[in-house]
Amino acid sequence: MHHFIKIALLGSVLSVATFAVEPAPGRPWESSALNVESGVLWEIGSGTPFAYRLVPTQLSWRSAEFLGHAFPDGSRIVVRHRLTLIGTLIQNGPESHYVGLSGSPSLEWWDRTGTWSLFTGSGGGFGLIDSRGIKGGQGQDFTLNWFIRGGIEHVTAKNIRWSAGIMYQHMSNGGQTKPNPGIDALGFTLGYSWAY
Repeated sequence: MHHFIKIALLGSVLSVATFAVEPAPGRPWESSALNVESGVLWEIGSGTPFAYRLVPTQLSWRSAEFLGHAFPDGSRIVVRHRLTLIGTLIQNGPESHYVGLSGSPSLEWWDRTGTWSLFTGSGGGFGLIDSRGIKGGQGQDFTLNWFIRGGIEHVTAKNIRWSAGIMYQHMSNGGQTKPNPGIDALGFTLGYSWAY
């Protein structure tokens, strides 16, 4: 049995290694990408008495170009699909964590070299927070989320990209409980992307 486990593990490692060195297509928007982003968001709203501080970590998939337009100078604007799994540590607030899903388009402008881009996007989804029944906190576990983000991305190798951005996120239960304080938070994110 141990021999079988060792062979299975070795096979998995070799498969991942082979996949990892497979080159991405020539231009960044021609490939899909897996992104990991994390940052810090601070409460900016007046709906809750708590000064929430959120530490979101997002694992996202971005598709290859869905829509695009090339400009005469060689730059390009593209739209891509983006699906995200969110795991948020709540550093300040009555709750301790949030897990959710969201979807949005990713609107990107790439320079003519294909190494720099400006990006933005807005979307939303749903998730679960560990509500505690504390006044001013979230009224129930089921929570809707909405966000808007923007930033800059830089390609440092054929399939490696780094990003920095700003993000606004709203979380609430959509008025399903009274009161419904919600969380409105703004902050920054840093990210790493691997294209394939």
